[in-house]
Amino acid sequence: MAKYQADVQALLDAIGGKENIRAVTHCMTRMRFVLVDPDKADAKKIESISAVKGTFTQAGQFQVIIGNDVAIFYNEFTAYAGIEGVSKDAVKAAAKSNQSIIQRAVGTLGEIFAPIIPALICGGLILGFRNIIGEINFFENGTQSLSDVSQFWAGVYNFLWLIGEAVFHMLPVGIVWSITRKMGTTQILGIILGLTLVSPQLLNGFSVATAEEIPVWDFGFAQVQMIGYQGQVIAAMLAGFVLVYLERFFKKICPEVISMIIVPFFSLVPAVIIAHTIVGPIGWTIGNGIASVVYAGLTSNVKWLFAAAFGFLYAPIVMTGLHHMTNAIDSQLVNLYEGTILWPMIALSNIAQGSAVLAMSVLQKKDERAQQVNVPACISCYLGVTEPALFGVNMKYGFPLVCGMIGSAAAAVISIGTGVEAYSIGVGGLPGILSIKPQFWINFLLAMAVAIVVPFILTFLVGKRKLGIAAAEAPAAAEAEVPAAAPAAAPAAAQGPVDVKSPLTGRIIPLEEIPDQVFSQGVLGDGVGIEPTGNVVLAPADAEVSTVMEDSGHACGLVLANGMELLIHVGMDTVAMGGDGFQLHVKAGDRVRLGDKLITFDPEKIRKAGHPTTTAFVIVEPADQTYRLITGIDAEAAQTTVIAQE
Repeated sequence: MAKYQADVQALLDAIGGKENIRAVTHCMTRMRFVLVDPDKADAKKIESISAVKGTFTQAGQFQVIIGNDVAIFYNEFTAYAGIEGVSKDAVKAAAKSNQSIIQRAVGTLGEIFAPIIPALICGGLILGFRNIIGEINFFENGTQSLSDVSQFWAGVYNFLWLIGEAVFHMLPVGIVWSITRKMGTTQILGIILGLTLVSPQLLNGFSVATAEEIPVWDFGFAQVQMIGYQGQVIAAMLAGFVLVYLERFFKKICPEVISMIIVPFFSLVPAVIIAHTIVGPIGWTIGNGIASVVYAGLTSNVKWLFAAAFGFLYAPIVMTGLHHMTNAIDSQLVNLYEGTILWPMIALSNIAQGSAVLAMSVLQKKDERAQQVNVPACISCYLGVTEPALFGVNMKYGFPLVCGMIGSAAAAVISIGTGVEAYSIGVGGLPGILSIKPQFWINFLLAMAVAIVVPFILTFLVGKRKLGIAAAEAPAAAEAEVPAAAPAAAPAAAQGPVDVKSPLTGRIIPLEEIPDQVFSQGVLGDGVGIEPTGNVVLAPADAEVSTVMEDSGHACGLVLANGMELLIHVGMDTVAMGGDGFQLHVKAGDRVRLGDKLITFDPEKIRKAGHPTTTAFVIVEPADQTYRLITGIDAEAAQTTVIAQE
């Protein structure tokens, strides 16, 4: 008899039957469905099935969390349902059909901008620092800046523009490269196309408005303006997609034997021509139009309404991933108006959500387990990274999220009402003031004060009512130590408690900081996260390999002699990489000793694929063992204890 026969039958019925399944596959912990009609899936009924640990929908996939036995469950499910599983790439492709055009467009935009964000943040900080040393007149009765009175700082001021210019003026190069990378075409061709958009032979795009005469290429029958697209976002994106689809077309029709010659030439040359004659001017017009509309709304007579709506809704927008589109708008505003009034409101929203978490930290000051989430989430939020706060705390309780949204709206109204403007995108959060133009520092500080005080007070007051004084101040029922269940008779061969080492070299973080809701919420079990500095996963103890992901090589399960079951999952959503960058050294059924090699992986490939390298190390089954988790340390693989059994 099948192990999960009853559960499989119940799942098929609750998910809407065989006819509602368009595609299905599985990863290390979850069944991944693409459904014909997602509304037919009864999530509550599915979550009541004993083998199911939870459900959620992401990127068009309905995911059912099973745990380490997912491979067995999947095989029984597909056999019973009479359907064939498909590859993860096929499921991903099918899932896109469940997304609207807007969702797919925003998703693509986010994937394009994700690799560029670090450069934009770095550039914003550099402009902010240049602003401090070269634009603020601290000396000679407010008439001279630091760079005016010091040759050294004058040199620093001029030197740093080397990076600022590369980031913002040469932005089209990064955009076109990122598009070719995301679409899987030749990246060097993207870089070359991007360089043609910002060539020094062209009139700098920032100088077009003030130029007395625009040079042209004269072909006799036609003239083409020699305009550069420095800082332009939409024009660069359109040019990038022209190149991508030209290359795909010629690859399809060109014989393999001559493709190395034909494809690059007939892709790049027409793409450059089209970029400068058609899509460049169109993109310039569209980009300026979008930025002008946003700017007009935020400088109109009802600008306070626009600001309040944006400030209130930005945090929920972050949770949907739609916030990536603001990067393009911000970049366009910087290009068109030499600054952005949108970005300061984003920084204020981050601060407001962090302040809501700060209030929760005060309310739960004696709850050590809650503080393991609250404190790092608050710090990261104040530094501009909101996901741990949003998903780990504020959305979990609900009211802190709303209180943060209210505070953000109030701060946004002050920001827009007083004309706060930033030089560019910067570090969202408290350090964001470095990117604010100096004449607006006082105004921004006032808005920051509102973003800190209002959410804190609202969250504290509402939290006292909702949580209750006793709940808010009571110590955690379970601190770092997890009590064992009533002990069952141990098998004669069973081993006693053993210390479990870290499987990876890196920083050990609380489970709640893992950027994946299934792991961070403890759905699969207790454990820790690891921010790896090494790239080899070693056996954390003597164990038997219970399960592996042979096709993707990104995860494996272990069973210790005392019955404790562990899961090691390298990176988040790395199953989508299909094994690229991973090498599995073991198979199911192998017995390993402490320190034996399990998985080798390439962290850079994971990052380039757009996935976090954060690794989950989870106790799937404690097997009546009492243990203590050790976090906040730098660990050596197979040497540093992270799960101390007692």
